[in-house]
Amino acid sequence: MTVTGVHSELEEHREENARQGSVQAVKEKLRETGVEFIHYQAVSLSGRVVGKLGCARHLAHNVENGVRLHPALMADARVDRNGNLLGVSPEDPECVAMPDLDSFGVFPWDPRTGFFFCRLYHHNRLAGERAGRLLATDARSNLKRVHAEFTARTGLHLRSGCESEVTWTDVAPQPHHQPGGPTTLLHLENLKDYQEVYQRVIRYGHALGLDMTEGNGDEPGQLELNWQYDQAELTADRLILHRQICRQVARELGCKVSFMPKPAADRLGNGCHHNISLWTGDRNTFIDPDLSHLHLTETGRHALGGILTHTAAASAIMAPTVNSYKRYWHTGQFAPMQADWGLDNKTCAVRLPDIGRLEVKTPDAMVNPYLSHAVLIAAIEDGLIRQIDPGPPQDAQGVERASDRFSPLPLSLSEALDQFIAAPLLTQALGPELARLYHSIRSEEWMQFCGAVTDWEYLTYSQEGC
Repeated sequence: MTVTGVHSELEEHREENARQGSVQAVKEKLRETGVEFIHYQAVSLSGRVVGKLGCARHLAHNVENGVRLHPALMADARVDRNGNLLGVSPEDPECVAMPDLDSFGVFPWDPRTGFFFCRLYHHNRLAGERAGRLLATDARSNLKRVHAEFTARTGLHLRSGCESEVTWTDVAPQPHHQPGGPTTLLHLENLKDYQEVYQRVIRYGHALGLDMTEGNGDEPGQLELNWQYDQAELTADRLILHRQICRQVARELGCKVSFMPKPAADRLGNGCHHNISLWTGDRNTFIDPDLSHLHLTETGRHALGGILTHTAAASAIMAPTVNSYKRYWHTGQFAPMQADWGLDNKTCAVRLPDIGRLEVKTPDAMVNPYLSHAVLIAAIEDGLIRQIDPGPPQDAQGVERASDRFSPLPLSLSEALDQFIAAPLLTQALGPELARLYHSIRSEEWMQFCGAVTDWEYLTYSQEGC
């Protein structure tokens, strides 16, 4: 109970975890696996995994009482140019990280170590309304809230699958590529050099509950390894696990893995396309069962209209770094060019590649999936409420590419942040405190970039008389 006598969200989570059946099920898994250590994981706004290590012998205490973390971790304890912590101060009290028991897993590369994903709460001992409430800057908890409220209002839920592209280096010699010359795009021979990489990633993925489906090597060093779609919250957790898997495989093989959106100007960027669909029960509302050709139902079209309406403002979430916008600048490399949609047109922001799903192409490999899915849900609901028409696809005959139906994609992080903070629908979906902190983090990153001297500047301006 809180000091005010109100049954808090933290108390509800504690009671849920304290149920004998729930705790007993986890204890049984510990006995079966021999787990000795447990990671209590949370995810920062930049997508980094943070948390604490616990000993399995204290499982009952930790799942009922949680572990303590400082809320500064949601901003990776970043500081501004004056040395002040973003969003909090050193004097702010610690929060309580409560594990979700159904998220328990065991790292296949270290069977002695298990993990939980956690939700973060203000401590009950705080005075005022915040006592026992969910931490507003916890993006994972926010997605659960946004999705649950959307389902309560509409009867629909979002399912998604993410196509995460990453770059591996120091694995095999990189072939020299002449600009404009033939590429090695989708050459299966590329995969031979990365066989040990993809086999370990897939095996670890299966062990952690990712139903790995297919993959490809788009260019030497770039791998896309996909898993089956599911509820948006589960997909977001699995994307974080996929990144943890990739980092572990890199450690084991002595190579490097990068999620940088645009590693080189003459190479494809690393996207993280979100393939989405809306369901009521077990029925996909994007599909008309009486139609066999490629189509979208009215529900699908309105959802698409909402996504496109808010694509520009959502870019600050989908493309979260300074480097992200280099991916938009380079044409002819399958990256989005405008806030439009098409069928086979891979330069559109959204595609309809198959019956029953939309492929949102704006997210890149450094996206925070809890934030991206939250703003997608908000945009979709706006499209459903206002019945927004997405217009014809860009590959339809006679349709001109230039269109003012939707705002153009921003071409810098600064421009994207300005549009994001001025978009009340998106900031409300994240909540004002989370939205402000995210904006502060990325604005500080932009300012640091503006003060940095890049290789391009040195090459262009360093010679006297340029």
